[in-house]
Amino acid sequence: MRSSRWQAQGNVYLVAEQELTPGRVPKAVGDADGIVEVRGYGDGWVEIVIWNPDGSLAEMSGNGTRIAACWLAERTGARQVTVRVGPREVSARLLDGGLVEQDLGEVTVGEREELDGIAFTPVDVGNPHAVVEGDPADLPRLGRLLENHPRFPGRTNVQVARRIGDRDVEARVWERGVGETGSSGTSAIAVAAALGLGEATVHFPGGSLQVRLDHGRAFLTGPAEKVE
Repeated sequence: MRSSRWQAQGNVYLVAEQELTPGRVPKAVGDADGIVEVRGYGDGWVEIVIWNPDGSLAEMSGNGTRIAACWLAERTGARQVTVRVGPREVSARLLDGGLVEQDLGEVTVGEREELDGIAFTPVDVGNPHAVVEGDPADLPRLGRLLENHPRFPGRTNVQVARRIGDRDVEARVWERGVGETGSSGTSAIAVAAALGLGEATVHFPGGSLQVRLDHGRAFLTGPAEKVE
């Protein structure tokens, strides 16, 4: 498989330039957190499919789309990139210092719910999230329980987060089809939205991401780099 290896704060994706199938993905992904498959590209746009390691598709990934934008920038020199993922488009602007600012579109926050004694807030960022406000050390237990709960027939991503300042949040993330990862772009947005923060720095084990919510739209700033 023709591919390159990229990482966004410890969230590792292979960028593949050939078509994949669900059966091929688990072997091809190796120790990465997923595969960004490039379906087509031009000077300022790239169309991708995002694969989880188990061969399932992810509707959206903040880190994956940011990596796709950086991949195209390396290929064409573009500084403004539109990343197409299924029906959604992510606008990405490359900044100095290896940072990328993204407009990931609309965010929907649901009413607080409780399952098996676990209180959480559902958030839609183009993919599903269940945000628990509590001790991030509880993630391994809560992530497994919520990801596969019948409440989420297509499974869900899970975050456990706690405020450590007015605009600072500490969090860990459990990605469906993956397990715990070092960071996640859409998870950072989900955490800020669930906690009612218009602007926030979300600190993951893999690094920090800047989130800004403006009239229901999510903006995310963070790094991405090629590692192989």
